[in-house]
Amino acid sequence: MHVEIVSPEATLFSGEVTSVTVPGVDGEFQMLENHAPVVSLLQEGAVKLQGEIVIDEEHADKFSKGSTGETILTISSGTVEMKDNKVIVLAD
Repeated sequence: MHVEIVSPEATLFSGEVTSVTVPGVDGEFQMLENHAPVVSLLQEGAVKLQGEIVIDEEHADKFSKGSTGETILTISSGTVEMKDNKVIVLAD
C-alpha cells in the first residue's frame, strides 16, 4: 500500500509499505493492505512503517529504526486517512 507522511514543512515520506502503525487518540492501531477506510485523529507517539523503506536524505534525521526493524517517525499530533490502499498522515 502507498503511504504519504506530510508535515507543514514538507512531504517527509512517500512510498510503498507492508504496514503502518499510528498512535490514534483511542490507542495505537495498525493498517495493512485492503484495510477498511478510516479517518482518525492522532496523538503524540510513533508512526511505524514496515517494509522496504527508503527515506530521502534531507528528512532522514527525523526517522529512526525500531528494535524489530521498523522505521519510526515521532509525531506530536495529526490525522490519518486510509482509503483505497493509500494512507495519508498529516503530522505535526
